[in-house]
Amino acid sequence: MIKKLNVVPTTIVPMVGGLASAGVVGEFREFIKDYKVVGLAVAVIVGTAATGLISSLVNNIIMPIITFFIPTGEWESATYAIGTISIGWGAFLAALVNFIIIAFVVFAIAKWVIREEKQKKK
Repeated sequence: MIKKLNVVPTTIVPMVGGLASAGVVGEFREFIKDYKVVGLAVAVIVGTAATGLISSLVNNIIMPIITFFIPTGEWESATYAIGTISIGWGAFLAALVNFIIIAFVVFAIAKWVIREEKQKKK
């Protein structure tokens, strides 16, 4: 026969509404505050929107100017053939221009933020 034990473990956190009252919720709030999760989420959303904007800038403004220098006029399908090998440099050029512009924008924003932080410390 199995005997019933009347021992209550001391490591159980009281539950309120399905979540641990002070333990998990408090740790979660501390995590969000310490690691600036909200700011990171905003940065990801703004970054995603900026990527679309910069891609449009590259595809609709910069690349048509570069197209002027490409004889066929189709920069994305521009290739260079070496025997049986075909190198698609047009798509690579578009990706490179996108990267350079995005990197410059991130650099400019970071420099602006750092400058504002320095001014606040003074």
